[in-house]
Amino acid sequence: MNKKLLVVGGAGYLGSKFCEFNLSKKKIVHCLDNCIYQNRYSIENLKKNKNFKFLNFDIKKKYLNNYKYDAVIIFAGLVGDPITKKYEKLSQKINVDGIKKIINYYKNQNIRLIFMSSCSNYGSIKNEIAIEKTKLKPKSIYAKQKVLIEKYIISLKKKSKFCPTILRFATAFGLSLRHRFDLTINEFVLNAFLKKKIEIYDPNTWRPYCHVKDFCKVINICLNLDYKKSYFNILNVGSNKNNFRKIDLARRIKKIIPAFKYEIVKGSKNPIDYRVNFDKLSRFLKVKSFVPIDYGIKEIVKFLKAQKNPKKFLKYGNYYIK
Repeated sequence: MNKKLLVVGGAGYLGSKFCEFNLSKKKIVHCLDNCIYQNRYSIENLKKNKNFKFLNFDIKKKYLNNYKYDAVIIFAGLVGDPITKKYEKLSQKINVDGIKKIINYYKNQNIRLIFMSSCSNYGSIKNEIAIEKTKLKPKSIYAKQKVLIEKYIISLKKKSKFCPTILRFATAFGLSLRHRFDLTINEFVLNAFLKKKIEIYDPNTWRPYCHVKDFCKVINICLNLDYKKSYFNILNVGSNKNNFRKIDLARRIKKIIPAFKYEIVKGSKNPIDYRVNFDKLSRFLKVKSFVPIDYGIKEIVKFLKAQKNPKKFLKYGNYYIK
């Protein structure tokens, strides 16, 4: 069992949820982050656990860490198309150069390493459902940088000692210590709750979705997989049942929040369109059940009802960095 974990980017939306999940299982968790999203709230909460240690560090710098870990999980980066466009040069320094520094530091150690990649690497696919061997056609800067790191990791096979696994995750939804309401499901639900009418571009484009709880579950299973199954393996992570079009999501939300108003807008704002097959994940990890979309919608509604000022969450997302 992996008991000592280094979580790179552990203060972020997914990283903080993963830290919280593993601390609940009595594991030692070190979080490497410099909180570029002003996410100190997540760190302060995690610090309440005696097994948590915060390492305030910028991965653009030279990395040195003498602590011995069982596994390294890399979440860090500028996440998403809008923010990588906005900070293109910085994105290169963090998402490519910085991540390579971490990989290079651990590549010659007997250690498990998980790299969080993305299903958005598939780009736009017509008349096909992507499997791990499908040709990657990244459209955004974010996806292109994920593909660069994937290729770099694969290039180290037979030239290194570590055991890396590449996980291509579906689009996330759900609640975390560091909130994001710029993600499709979270954003739609927030606006529906606030009775704000939204415009939906490209309503028939497909995406797969994955709840933050399932991110944690799948990563932990991967960390304890047989070495041969983990070694330089690539897995799509999500559920076949959670492939949805934008219009499907809107209709689901309207059933739960009847006041939800939306307008279908002609023209294309983001033509990325892909469905993903997750059968390999089921075979390797024996994971059958994933959190359904409706659960995530109701979870967010319940959370927002408990807030004194739910409107403030309109500003919560990967919009800018400090």
